Amino acid sequence: MRARFLGKDPQSQVDNSPTLFATDRADRVTYIAQGWKVTDPQVLADVGPVPDHETLVEIPEDVLKFYARRYLEQEEEH
Repeated sequence: MRARFLGKDPQSQVDNSPTLFATDRADRVTYIAQGWKVTDPQVLADVGPVPDHETLVEIPEDVLKFYARRYLEQEEEH
């Protein structure tokens, strides 16, 4: 599997860059989000148990716009 850069938080600083990547996974469409690890106790309580092989990542809304842009581009191609 390979990851393709879609974009990073325009407000990010060096070494603090929430980023979105698209994968070329063959069995389904997936994305990889790089963001801030969620450690806030209230958020963790609100979400509930997270399996050991998963984690919660917080990313800015601006980063999600890269997903929307890619989705719209794919729709135009079809």
